[in-house]
Amino acid sequence: MSKVPSTNKVIDAAVETLAKKVPSFDGVAKFVITGEGAIMIDQSGVRAGDEDADVTLTASAEVFEAILSGEMNPTSAFMTGKLSVDGAMNLAMQLGAVLG
Repeated sequence: MSKVPSTNKVIDAAVETLAKKVPSFDGVAKFVITGEGAIMIDQSGVRAGDEDADVTLTASAEVFEAILSGEMNPTSAFMTGKLSVDGAMNLAMQLGAVLG
C-alpha cells in the first residue's frame, strides 16, 4: 500500500484530484478507468492500485474526468449507463455525494 506513482499520467492526475476531494473513505472503493488502470480509495487515502473493493465504479477516462471536474453528475452518469457500479450501492452513493 505504498504511495508510489504509477506510470500512467491519467491515473496519476486522477489520484491527485481524488485525494483533494476524498482524503479518506470509510470502506474500500475502486475506480476503474477503462483502458487506463484503477484507483483505490480507503481509510488510508487514495492511490493507484487494483485490489479487492467493497464497491467498484467503472467509466471511461472522459466520463471520469467530467465527474471530477464537476461537468457531469455521478448519478446522471450512472443513470445514463456511462458509469457502472458493482458492489455496495450505499458506498457508491456516498462517493457520488462527495464528487457530485
